[in-house]
Amino acid sequence: MVDIQGNGLVFLLCVPRSGSSLSTVMLQNHSRIFATQEMWFLMSLVDLAKAEPRPYGGNAIIRQFYSAMVSEDVFEQACRRFALEIYNGFLQGSGADFVVDKSPRYYYMLEWLDRLFPQSKRIHLQRNPLSIAASFKKVNRNSGNGFELIQSLQSPELNMRAVDLTLGLLRLNDYFEVEHPQAYEIKYEQLVASPKDELEKLCTFLGIGYEEGMEQYGRFVDTTKSNMFYSMGVGDPFLASHQEAHKDSINNWKSILDRQEVELYCRTIGADLFHRMGYSQQLEEAEQWTGVHYEACADQEVMERLTRQFTKATGCEWQPQYRIKPEAVAVHSEHERTDAIDTEKASAPDPTLAALATIRQLEAALRAADHRLERGYNERERLKVQLASTQSKIQRIKSLIPFGHQLSAWASQRKILRGGKS
Repeated sequence: MVDIQGNGLVFLLCVPRSGSSLSTVMLQNHSRIFATQEMWFLMSLVDLAKAEPRPYGGNAIIRQFYSAMVSEDVFEQACRRFALEIYNGFLQGSGADFVVDKSPRYYYMLEWLDRLFPQSKRIHLQRNPLSIAASFKKVNRNSGNGFELIQSLQSPELNMRAVDLTLGLLRLNDYFEVEHPQAYEIKYEQLVASPKDELEKLCTFLGIGYEEGMEQYGRFVDTTKSNMFYSMGVGDPFLASHQEAHKDSINNWKSILDRQEVELYCRTIGADLFHRMGYSQQLEEAEQWTGVHYEACADQEVMERLTRQFTKATGCEWQPQYRIKPEAVAVHSEHERTDAIDTEKASAPDPTLAALATIRQLEAALRAADHRLERGYNERERLKVQLASTQSKIQRIKSLIPFGHQLSAWASQRKILRGGKS
């Protein structure tokens, strides 16, 4: 079970398109791990106190309530207790000891994570930045959603993908700059090249033994946890087309990005970030391809513009070069001490609770699948209406064609009678 310090909780931290879905679908096959698709809910918690426009009004009241009546400590405790209910609800009766919260963009609130669950384990998933950019382009091209790397980086309005590719990467690498007993780094390229070896090391970091075959996620597609994972309908849309990790995407940035995109992106984030992340060789390949030697530092003008856009849109201000806290934070309240004691006294999974947990997971998967089916049905009905409307317009145009022929014949005849004059 997850306690108030975060023991039993694992955060998989990365920017989108780094391979987090692949990592999670393999981790969830371990009997002691509960891992599903993206949760994201902690970001909503940290933003609760922000008086965003709501359909029922009361923005000023909400702002006053949180600023004048709810202390920072009380707010933090309430958020922690809510999160614990969610995480331990997943674990209840499942037989698992760990919850993996895989939510790209948690770089949004690293300070908050350290305060909320200081003893949580944090996995830093790294990937070649050029491959991340290429993955954005590939996925959005196949899904019909446009993504232009150059336009995103130069946009006068906030573009979160541009933030992912720049500020997000920089912030995560600052956060994991120093070694920490609760932190572990894994590279996407190594994971797909040697999934078993990398999972064995990752399990050692978590304090559990590797389970044979967990990397072959195609073997587990009919399990309850896999049903919940795939029913969410988020993450990598190409994941289900394979049975296990493959290396096809390691260097595909060369065939997806063009020279202009590579040059602008490398100039934007600077050579230092590639070196810090361990991708000096990939940077060298980019320099050879584009014929440009990139400066060490990032483009400060672009970074400052993105920071202003992000701060204005979210109201979120980060501590500069924030790093993971070196020491744990003590338990904050008597109620939470009681929670900790209750957690420590938790007994082995009860068969009845296990059955109920399985039912809850299957029901959640069914609700998610039903929601996706409903969305598909609504989209189909919308297209039917659009098709009927288009067919009606075509019929109306066709009905005018005979009359159009008559007008043309009449005009030609009149022109002849007038001696060819219009």
